[in-house]
Amino acid sequence: MPENFLFDPADVAPRLLAWYGLEGRDLPWRGCRDPYRIWLSEIMLQQTTVAAVIPYYEKFLLACPDVAALAASSPEEVIALWAGLGYYSRARNLHAAARRIVAEGGGAFPDDLPGLMALPGVGRSTAGAILAIAYDKKGVILDGNVRRVLCRLFALEGDPRSAAAEGKLWGWAEALTPEDRPHDYAQAIMDLGATLCAPKRPDCPRCPLIDLCRGRQLGLEMVLPAARAKRSVPEICQVALLLERDGCFLVRRRPFSGLLGGLWEFPCREVAKGTEPAAAASALLAELGGKGGLRELGRTRHAYSHFRVEVLFYRGSAGEAAAVAETAGELWANERELAEIPLHGAHKKGVPHLARERWNCHDAPSIKAKE
Repeated sequence: MPENFLFDPADVAPRLLAWYGLEGRDLPWRGCRDPYRIWLSEIMLQQTTVAAVIPYYEKFLLACPDVAALAASSPEEVIALWAGLGYYSRARNLHAAARRIVAEGGGAFPDDLPGLMALPGVGRSTAGAILAIAYDKKGVILDGNVRRVLCRLFALEGDPRSAAAEGKLWGWAEALTPEDRPHDYAQAIMDLGATLCAPKRPDCPRCPLIDLCRGRQLGLEMVLPAARAKRSVPEICQVALLLERDGCFLVRRRPFSGLLGGLWEFPCREVAKGTEPAAAASALLAELGGKGGLRELGRTRHAYSHFRVEVLFYRGSAGEAAAVAETAGELWANERELAEIPLHGAHKKGVPHLARERWNCHDAPSIKAKE
């Protein structure tokens, strides 16, 4: 028996497979071996729930039914399909990987671990999932659900993301993954973590591994995996202008590289410490060639993965059409079009303020543009 095991690791797969045959989830990407669809689902599921992914997955496949179609799409089209799903580097990597697969492999997916891991955005666990589910080869998985199962099964205490813990978890995952039916095993252990071995209130009595689980035996199932120490999250303040011209509002596309790459936003700037938001807004209006006063429409808060932002929205007039710079990355959109453009989350929350303003247009004070 391998070191650190209090049970025979060969006992795990049969229990999981029997349970999976009865309780496995019915998901849109199940029941096929198409590596493109498996890859797409695995990338979408990174840091995103199944419920959130399903409509995006189905919409994405309608537009890009295979890797050649994805490779032929423009970056703008891919970002538009992804808008709202978050973690936009996944979309950029997905597109880059598709183009590499078509250019270097003639559209054929790699079918080994090194080849899969060489694709942009594909790490060890994602590559293992594709290898197992698409090709039925032994592929070791350590996503969030599997990590939680193993932390409880082996009663791993301490930081589950430390280097020492990482080594143990990969070793256990490797030892438990069978040579036989890796396709079903991969989905079974992910399903176990997503359903019975959930983050809160695990349903231990229904778990097929209950009598093997060291965490359960020690009464630690409710506290494992250990919570990581919370890091301080920076908070910024931003002003955004809903600058109107003939019933349309100016929006700009963010650079494709970097945070929120390829998404659209209203003209905006971060408010420096010690500066009044109204002064920052009026200065921005003047720089853009706007005229007249600004009316504060409202404010919203939005959390991203590494920071939080409070955005104050101001409405103003663009003035003369020639006064406001326009480039290929800018356009004027009416309210209906704003609902369809892939605005990033914080600025998308500003659009409803336009409707509310029609009912409360005299409640907010105006400020004058800075000369």
